[in-house]
Amino acid sequence: MIRHRMTVAIGACAVALALAAAGCSSSGGTGSNTTGSNASGSSNSSSTGAGGSGSTGSPVTISYLTHWGPDQVKQLEAAADAFHKDNPNITVKFQAVPFANLLSTIQTQGSSSGGATIASIYDLWLPGLIKSGVAAKAPADVASEVTSNWSEGLVNDVSSNGAVYGIPNEVDLYALNYNTKLFTAAGISQPPTTWDELVADAAKLTDKAKGQQGFGVITNWAAGVDHPFLSLAASNDGYFLNSDKTASALTTPNVEATAQLYETLLKAGSTVPSMSAANANTTGPYLDNFANGKTAMIIMANWWESTLKQSMGDNFKDIATAPIPKGPSGTKSSSISYSWLTMVNAHADPAAQDAAWKFLTYLNGSQSGKNGSSAMGDVLMGMGILPSRSSDLTAHASGLSDPFVKTYVDEIPNATPFPIAVGGQQASDALQSALESLVFGKASPQDALKTADQAVNAALQSGK
Repeated sequence: MIRHRMTVAIGACAVALALAAAGCSSSGGTGSNTTGSNASGSSNSSSTGAGGSGSTGSPVTISYLTHWGPDQVKQLEAAADAFHKDNPNITVKFQAVPFANLLSTIQTQGSSSGGATIASIYDLWLPGLIKSGVAAKAPADVASEVTSNWSEGLVNDVSSNGAVYGIPNEVDLYALNYNTKLFTAAGISQPPTTWDELVADAAKLTDKAKGQQGFGVITNWAAGVDHPFLSLAASNDGYFLNSDKTASALTTPNVEATAQLYETLLKAGSTVPSMSAANANTTGPYLDNFANGKTAMIIMANWWESTLKQSMGDNFKDIATAPIPKGPSGTKSSSISYSWLTMVNAHADPAAQDAAWKFLTYLNGSQSGKNGSSAMGDVLMGMGILPSRSSDLTAHASGLSDPFVKTYVDEIPNATPFPIAVGGQQASDALQSALESLVFGKASPQDALKTADQAVNAALQSGK
């Protein structure tokens, strides 16, 4: 459901201001959803960026690790080819792995000069990679480029102690996705705006004989488990961590109420645990059930629009988006937001690091794409992902007015950034485990959150 519409010019400005106000980023973890595949290409081009190898330097080959699928890798390769024409001594090769293997691959390869020179990472991982010495500080000219062209919140997401460690690219947040055809069949004219309406609508939309659930959840994937739950909690004025990110806030009444909401949906049969699984590529049964009309509502991130279109074909016309339903203690609808960035391996050869920063500056620069967009902005928009560079938002203003995406854009000012701290990934994994115990009936809401609270605090302490 679209709350309101803006003109293209006003929309672009509003998005830019919203990003600054939200201080947020895009996924859960995480991030993208497509199957990884190995691919390679070559590249280079003149641009501002780190010095070192260029059109007259010694030949250097750099590698770029991503979790994106073949279509996106081809777009990156095309940008690399354009770059290579102006920088013939720099060659860029690409490696893609499933999202589930991305962090472990970075950690395994990152301590070696032979590991990937560039890696696409979830912002939650950055503090740990800085602490372990894997993430390189950006050169002064790259840091200046970032601080000049991205919002303050996103600059903070890629920085530590005043130093920039990467270049932001995507921003993601969550909304209620629902099937209008199923809503019409159930006699429901509008998406739910409160938890009470969510519970009532989910019951009406559940049809056991057809194998249809009213409200779907996700399991087997940390961000897919945690972010929808925490978005509902944020819409009830509940939070994952305390304000200084030093301790869990999961046993507060507002978060406990969110777990009780899950229990209510599960006991009513409106949420079916066996329909929830994600696979290593963050696709799987939860997606199939929604795409095939077996799940009427689900809370999901903006980036899966392209996956839905591919999975649903003409039936995608039945899908609409709406803000997260507000809880009884909430003051406004809110969604968890997160971001992704590209970093450089601090253990890579200095010439390779220079070449890597130069390529990333080109890839994310306003002259590398179409009509004033960066090449990265074009790739992100092709996947339904919100780009984060200010000029990309302006270049893609018309695309950001698409009804599916616009709900997400409109909700950016109300977003609750996922807290970033050392030990944050372990804390996220702990919450995932506890919530899955609740979903599969192995723990009560109170016991699940108590277990998560203890594990999250331990993860945060171990990260110090």
